[in-house]
Amino acid sequence: MASLRIGKLGARSTALFLCDMQEKFRESVAFFPQVVCVSARMLQGAKTLDLPIIVTEQYPQGLGPTVPELGAQGLKKFSKTCFTMLCPEVERELGSLSDLQSVMLCGIETQACIMSTALDLLERGIDVHVIADACSSRSQVDRLLAFSRLSQSGAYITTSEAALLQLVRDAKHPKFREVQKIIREPSPDSDLIGLFGARFGPQV
Repeated sequence: MASLRIGKLGARSTALFLCDMQEKFRESVAFFPQVVCVSARMLQGAKTLDLPIIVTEQYPQGLGPTVPELGAQGLKKFSKTCFTMLCPEVERELGSLSDLQSVMLCGIETQACIMSTALDLLERGIDVHVIADACSSRSQVDRLLAFSRLSQSGAYITTSEAALLQLVRDAKHPKFREVQKIIREPSPDSDLIGLFGARFGPQV
């Protein structure tokens, strides 16, 4: 009997991917400050739990560097022109992560680089957890339909708090207090209720 695929996150088998949160997107991507804020929380959580972290930049010569408020200073940035984060350098990095089973994915744009990265990871048999409050697009139609498309393809659409709590699993976890401080304040609003409300709201 085949094992049931349920998308459980484990701290020893999960990596955080942070996709293309760069200066030139600041004015064009909807809810950019909120998405960066939540991604920064995910980065804090990943550092606290010693998870592998991958940060990419899309054509930084033209689109600028990663924004400082993400808090990724000191982390290696993988430059790319392809939409997927799985450029050759990242592929080599993944090859060194022998226990990798899951990736938590944050960044922009949902219908472009997030979509391409998720599909490539899924094709390799890696579970993908798209952090919905840490992903956005210029168009909210693209953002919503990308979440739907990702779900159809087998990615898990979740939130930053849900993902971090799954990773610690127990209030007795030695890093629980540190993670609790990261998620103490609710994530800033990026209109996910507005996006998903029509789809999942009560039928009248």
